[in-house]
Amino acid sequence: MRSARDVAALIEAHAPMRGLLAVVASLGLADGWIGAGFVRNAVWDVLHGRDFDIGSLDDVDVVHFDPADAGGARDAALEEELRRLRPGPNWQVRNQARMHRRNGDRPYRDTADAIAHWPETATAVAARLAGGRVEILAPHGLDDLLGLTVRPTPAFRGKTEIYRQRLAGKDWAVRWPRLHLSGPESGGEPATAP
Repeated sequence: MRSARDVAALIEAHAPMRGLLAVVASLGLADGWIGAGFVRNAVWDVLHGRDFDIGSLDDVDVVHFDPADAGGARDAALEEELRRLRPGPNWQVRNQARMHRRNGDRPYRDTADAIAHWPETATAVAARLAGGRVEILAPHGLDDLLGLTVRPTPAFRGKTEIYRQRLAGKDWAVRWPRLHLSGPESGGEPATAP
């Protein structure tokens, strides 16, 4: 796996993943995507020689960008609709037009800008179904994701303690032992996971 085309092909060929993308696409959300672990975990599983099981996800992170209706009530209603359309996944919907407040950032311009502010470069990736094809959104590129490298995004380099707590709580190195973990205090150089 070497490119966005390869990641899109992986998702395209995985019927449960494509099915979840189709359900989200049916909502017609402005700038709507499924991100974070949905893409990251699938890629890391494949790079570790395993099949990806959609049921292994703690949640399915749906992101969209609608400044006209940035309240949490709409996201809750969208989660309920997704549960009705496709029961099973723990749907988490977040309008990125309001998430800058929670994260202490300036307002985001769109979903790509919001994703660029997520904690890790390998997590700052999303997919959607558009025109019958899987599209990939990766504001920091896919090198770290495909290279099994976990490092903070530029927006998170100054949020050392939050980043450290997040890595400690994820236990990723146990599930994916070939990962290279990098902390903001290391200047961005990867350190091999224990």
